[in-house]
Amino acid sequence: MSEQGWHGFLAAEDLDDWVVLHGGATAVFRVGSVGEAARLAAAIAAVPGLEGSGTLLTMADARLTVRLSRDLWQLEPRHVELARAVSAVAKSHGAVAERGSVQEVQFAISAKPDAVDIDFWRAVLGYAPMADDNAVDPLGHGSTVWMQELDEAKQLRHAMHLDVSVAREHVESRLAAALAAGGRIVDDSSAPSAWILADRSGNKVCIAAWPDGATPRSPDESAPPAADR
Repeated sequence: MSEQGWHGFLAAEDLDDWVVLHGGATAVFRVGSVGEAARLAAAIAAVPGLEGSGTLLTMADARLTVRLSRDLWQLEPRHVELARAVSAVAKSHGAVAERGSVQEVQFAISAKPDAVDIDFWRAVLGYAPMADDNAVDPLGHGSTVWMQELDEAKQLRHAMHLDVSVAREHVESRLAAALAAGGRIVDDSSAPSAWILADRSGNKVCIAAWPDGATPRSPDESAPPAADR
């Protein structure tokens, strides 16, 4: 796995419908009804190269969500053309892309390296492996579970937290809504890519526009380190 795939996707043109989240490139298309969403899904399923690619299609009322991969690191150059083809089909069906509706919720479990127990979480949830440190719902209904390794020298303060990933132009409105609802900022050192918030009881959540809002870097540069929860 490398960063070249998602860097290339972010840098590509004519992909305004798409948001790159922790789970990969995602687009939400609004149509007039569930029936129209089903017809759009059928048309998109016929796009050359989509069959067997791991693409996830999800219908909800008059919306169709298309996710081209289940993991950010699986994005490849071929996904750029797939995304363009999907958008062209959606446009021909009169569907409207809603970047503001695109989001992903990830459940993160923190542990010291010798206590990482991803096999347990895969077994108890009935999830499948997508990478060495995560587990995904085979049906695409539930949140991804990610094991975050903590430095041995760091105190384990909160063993679990949520990561909420949204489009770069919507992250600040989501942040404002959370603060208006009683949340507080715990760490803004990664802003505007991410903020760590907490509720009144101290339970933490990370609101992130990364990597959708990341500044493109060269392929040999590493990804930003995970914030200390």
